[in-house]
Amino acid sequence: VLVSAESQGRILSFEPREGSSLEKDQVVAVIDSLQLHLKKLQLATREASLLARIHTLDAQVRANQVQLENLEREKQRIDKLVEGGAATVKQQDDMQGQIEHLQAQMVALESQKASVHAERNTLEVQIRQVEDQIRRSMIRNPREGIMLSKYKEEGEIAIPGQPLYKLANMDELILRAYISGNQLSEIETGKSVTVRFDVPGGRGETSGTVSWISPSAEFTPKIIQTKEERINLVYAIKIVVPNQGSLKIGMPGEVLF
Repeated sequence: VLVSAESQGRILSFEPREGSSLEKDQVVAVIDSLQLHLKKLQLATREASLLARIHTLDAQVRANQVQLENLEREKQRIDKLVEGGAATVKQQDDMQGQIEHLQAQMVALESQKASVHAERNTLEVQIRQVEDQIRRSMIRNPREGIMLSKYKEEGEIAIPGQPLYKLANMDELILRAYISGNQLSEIETGKSVTVRFDVPGGRGETSGTVSWISPSAEFTPKIIQTKEERINLVYAIKIVVPNQGSLKIGMPGEVLF
């Protein structure tokens, strides 16, 4: 498995060495995220300013609501005076005009509040995006395994999609083998087979399971020693082999079935 960076920047820390055992979710490398932190701070400052503006608008709405209640009580009093001939219709109309003007102001304030809330929601989304980019600056190992190759070092620039290191799970290895057309009928997916491999002083043996059989034939790969064998048509197969620690990547093996 090739593990790549998801953000761009200078690698501040990349401690594991080739051959190191890595745990799942272990922080393997850290990419410089100073600019992202500064951007988050800038967005947070803007959000705080918008929040203060919302509180100010809320206070204005409450003040206008109190004023509106007072005007409505005053209008009720004038209405009664008009009925008794103690006030003029003009006074009644003026009071109604003040009420309508205040109501229009309150509608405008609510519209401003909605606009500020929408702007704040946009900022919150931007902050979450920056936080996600900051999290991606911490390169976490996707699963348990051994670091086979390391392609970057501290101080170098990480680029999204560019591999940082190669990881392999050594608990199970895949043996790629080749069989002839005559042997094809003797094997099937899921079948248990015997795998032999070289060990100091002799040969080791373990069991494996056929996980894949190629649907088409191919010429024998060049890794086969003799020219006569290389011109034969064979079928590739993959065998999952449990590893107790004695198997290594690239080790030759022999399949018996």
